[in-house]
Amino acid sequence: MRILFLCHSFNSLSQRLFVELGERGHEISVEFDINDAVAVEAVELFSPDIIVAPFLKRAIPQSIWESRICLVVHPGPAGDGGPSALDWAILNGQTEWGVTVLQAESGLDAGPVWAHRRFVMRDAPKSSLYRHEVTEAATQAVLEAIDRITQGAKPVSMQSLGAVPIWRDGMKQHSRAIDWARDDTETVLRKIASADGMPGVRDEMFGHEVYLFNAHSAKDLPESEPGAAIARSGGAIARATRDGAVWIGHVRKAGPKTIKLPATQVFAAEARNLPEMPGLDEIRYEEADAVGFLDFRFYNGAMGTETCQQLLAAWHEAVARPTRLIVLSGGPDHWSNGLNLNMIEAADSPADESWANINAMDDLAEAIIRTTGKIVVSAVGGNAGAGGVFLARAADAVWLRQGVILNPHYKDMGNLYGSEFWTYLLPRHAGADNAMRIAAARLPMGAREALSLGLADRIVEAGWAEFDETVRDMAISLANCPDIQSRLDEKARRRAADEAVKPLADYRAEELGRLRRNFYGFDPSYHVARHNFVYKVAKSRTPITIARHRATAQMMQARRKAAS
Repeated sequence: MRILFLCHSFNSLSQRLFVELGERGHEISVEFDINDAVAVEAVELFSPDIIVAPFLKRAIPQSIWESRICLVVHPGPAGDGGPSALDWAILNGQTEWGVTVLQAESGLDAGPVWAHRRFVMRDAPKSSLYRHEVTEAATQAVLEAIDRITQGAKPVSMQSLGAVPIWRDGMKQHSRAIDWARDDTETVLRKIASADGMPGVRDEMFGHEVYLFNAHSAKDLPESEPGAAIARSGGAIARATRDGAVWIGHVRKAGPKTIKLPATQVFAAEARNLPEMPGLDEIRYEEADAVGFLDFRFYNGAMGTETCQQLLAAWHEAVARPTRLIVLSGGPDHWSNGLNLNMIEAADSPADESWANINAMDDLAEAIIRTTGKIVVSAVGGNAGAGGVFLARAADAVWLRQGVILNPHYKDMGNLYGSEFWTYLLPRHAGADNAMRIAAARLPMGAREALSLGLADRIVEAGWAEFDETVRDMAISLANCPDIQSRLDEKARRRAADEAVKPLADYRAEELGRLRRNFYGFDPSYHVARHNFVYKVAKSRTPITIARHRATAQMMQARRKAAS
């Protein structure tokens, strides 16, 4: 079928559905919900069989939902209604939640139901629940709904499901405001978790109004007045609660031109007066049966200059250990998304910080590529984008969790050229033709496509909760296979042969030469795109790469013009 996505942005759920439906042979096009006229025009241009709204912040125009089936994905169980469904579920301590696929009608979140799923709530931030439980449930429900439509079925009423309609207004800051004197640690964490990603919890630190993000329980810290800042660890600041303490990893000062950054960077002067204590370990290493597991979990998968340098130091330590295999395990939500664009935007010179950050990424990628004494596996259990994809591909093998979405391209960031040795790694693993296809596509990619193109070597058929344990067993088995030494010998031979044909230093110099023009050249596209991304500037149009109906319209218009 021809399916039009109408969405506020092309977020993780929208991308997962784009991939899953495309793999099933459906023709998908996307239109950002900018205004009613644009949405109506998109329907006229594409003439879809159905419309799917995976992530929408306002009602679909009546003229659209009256003319064809419109499926609205609501992140709540049947009967739930309102724009902050998941926020309320976390704040209220729900033990079970769900996703409902509704048919759009005049009442918001009140139409008949095509499909629904329920899931057990996990103790996790909103953004993590959305990327895992909500996305998995929504994907299953949308696929079921479309199957039912193709079979000529009809939706069922809320009443027939026994659902009691409940409407919850959008959550306001006063509903999750922290009372440091009264709230225990669990309550503080739940309030921040309900707002993680966006919009954060409004609070006060060091006399400034701020929004709090990325909170974790803190252990073994000194008691103090609730709300007081008592310690620092990496980028986080610990604040006392009435029965313990919490680490606040990221904050954003209130105001129109402020950025979410590590707490110790926003309050650098104040943090220097706090004692450094053991706290959030973003990088961890452990060993089992000749395998080293290097685990890194960076907020939103962003890897700034210092972060890359810390991971490189940990890599050198891991390589020095008496193991035969190293597993690079990124976070379950994001394996890596490459450069830390927020840190770059906040720098005195974004161009200089971009240059420092990409060189630090290249140092790390090069160290991985040059490691010939061990088999290296990238175990990608979370989504990855841009340089994060090619950092993973620097390993000998990439094992992808089923359901992971990759965005192996840079160009949407103002035609950024990219580095991390992608001009070596893509042809090396995918072949020249596939390398060109991947670099030019600018589209999200699922695990099956990544495997077919050489961006991955194996799909791990495990849910996100079982992924780490499954990878552990696979890695130990590989490290102890009888031919491990012959594999290592072949790896060293191949690396030497590649180096003789063209040194890694040449690939790096060529890539950085192109990037220097992005960072310091006359074309400001990268800096504009990065600024808009960091400050979440709404798009004025849908990119042609996903708005295929507009690409077709432009092509037809060009042909008519040429003919005339």
